[in-house]
Amino acid sequence: MKISKLNEVYLTLEVDESLERELSDYFTFEVPGAKFMPQYRNKIWDGKIRLFSPHNGRIYVGLLPYVKEFCSKNSIKYILEEGIENERNIVHKDVRDFATSLQPKSKGQPIEIRDYQLDAIHHAISRNRTLLLSPTASGKSLIIYTLVRYYQMMGLKTLILVPTTSLVEQMYSDFIDYGWKDEYIHRVYAGMDKGSKKPVVISTWQSIYKLHSPYFAQYGCIIGDEAHLFKAKSLTDIMVKSRDVKYRFGLTGTLDGTQTHRLVLEGLFGQVKKIITTKELIDNDTLAKLKINCVVLKHTEEESKRVRKYIYSEEINYIVSHPKRNIFIKNLCKTLNGNTLCLFQLVEKHGVLLYNEIKKFDRKVFFVYGGTDTQTREDIRAITEKEKDAIIIASYGTFSTGINIRNIHNIVFASPSKSRVRVLQSIGRGLRQSKNKESVKLFDIADDLTHKTRRNFTLRHFYDRINIYKEEQFDYKIDRIKL
Repeated sequence: MKISKLNEVYLTLEVDESLERELSDYFTFEVPGAKFMPQYRNKIWDGKIRLFSPHNGRIYVGLLPYVKEFCSKNSIKYILEEGIENERNIVHKDVRDFATSLQPKSKGQPIEIRDYQLDAIHHAISRNRTLLLSPTASGKSLIIYTLVRYYQMMGLKTLILVPTTSLVEQMYSDFIDYGWKDEYIHRVYAGMDKGSKKPVVISTWQSIYKLHSPYFAQYGCIIGDEAHLFKAKSLTDIMVKSRDVKYRFGLTGTLDGTQTHRLVLEGLFGQVKKIITTKELIDNDTLAKLKINCVVLKHTEEESKRVRKYIYSEEINYIVSHPKRNIFIKNLCKTLNGNTLCLFQLVEKHGVLLYNEIKKFDRKVFFVYGGTDTQTREDIRAITEKEKDAIIIASYGTFSTGINIRNIHNIVFASPSKSRVRVLQSIGRGLRQSKNKESVKLFDIADDLTHKTRRNFTLRHFYDRINIYKEEQFDYKIDRIKL
C-alpha cells in the first residue's frame, strides 16, 4: 500500500482491487438508528456509512492511525509519503511560558491556567490536528483562545465554528474578558458581513456552510467548538471545503458513544485526546458538587394499559400533556431554593404549558426557545447571574449546549431523553462554580408506565440515563412517587 496526501482533508491509498474491497468493508459501519430514518425507509440509503472510497482511494487524513492498524492486522507493508506525519517536538515549558505571557483575565482578575488546559494546548500544537475531549465547564474557551493567539503569532487567520448565535457572543465576550480587543475579532451570524481582515472569525456554521472553497482558503487554522455536532453534513462540508487548512482542532465535552460518530470526527480533526473527566474536576473542586435526584412517577394501571400500545411519539405526547405530571414539575420548581433551569423538548406542547403555570410565581421567570433572539438570551443569562431565585424554562436545543451560566443551583429534566450528549451537556450547565454556589442538584423526572412485563419507551430511556450516571461516577438516588 502506498499512502499519500491529496490535501489536508484526504489521504489517497493506492492498493490493488482485492485490497480495495477489504478496506471498504473495514471502514464501513452501520449507523445506529438508521432504520428509523426516512432515507432508509424509502430505500434511498442502506443505513451504512463508508469512510473509504474504492472509487478514488480517498480516506480522511485523521484516520491514518486506523489505516496503519488495518495494515498491521493484515500483515500489509505500506509506504508512507514524506510529510504526512509531521508532528512537532514542542517543549512543554515553552507552551506554559507562552500561555502565561497572554495574562488572560476574567472581570479584571488574572485567570490561572490549569495543568490539564496546558496539556491540551501542548498536545494540540504538537500534533497540528486533534479532537480534544474535555468536559463542559472545564475551560475550553481558554484553550481555544490560547490556540488562536499562538497561530496568530504564526501569521495565520483562524476560523472558529460554533452551533448557535449565543455561543458566538459568548466566545467573543470570553475573548474580550481575557484581554483581547474587538479589533482582532469578527463575528458572523444572520445579517452580518462574512468577510473580514481580522485575525479571528467566530461564526455559526449555518452562516457560512453554503460558501465555496475560495472563502475558506484565507484560513490557516480551523477550530470546531462543540465538535460532537460535526457529524451533520453541512458541517462536514465546511471541513472538506477547507482543504488547505493544516491546523484543525475540535473540542467537545461529549461524544455520543457510537463508533461511527467518533471515526467521522477523528477523520475530520484528528485522534481523540481525553483531557480530564467531570468526576476529576468535581473531586478537585474545580466544578460544583453534583447531586442527582431521580424521580420516577408511577402512572395508574389504567393509564399504563392504555399507553402500552402507543408508539414512541404518542407516548411522549401523552407524558408532556399529562396535567398531574406538569403540576408536579410546577410545584417542584416552586419549592427549589436558588436559580432553577427547567429543560423541555417540545415548545408548544410542553414548554408553553410549563411557562404559563410557572410564570404565576412571585419571582422572575424566563422562557427561552429556538425563536428567542440572541440578545434576549444574553440578557436572560446576565440577569440570572445576579438573581437568587429565578427560573428559566428552556428548550434542550437552546440551553443544553455551550451556554455559560455559573449561577444555576438546580436543573430539572422535565422531558425524557436518552441522548448521552444531551444529558451530559445539560448537566454541564450547572457545574460551574460561583461565589454563591458550591453544589448543583439535578432532578431527573422519569415515567413508569409499565404494564405487566412491558416497560414503556421512556422508562427504558431513563435506565439508559442511569447507566450514563454510573459510567461518569455521579452520585444519584431514585425516588418513586405515585402520580
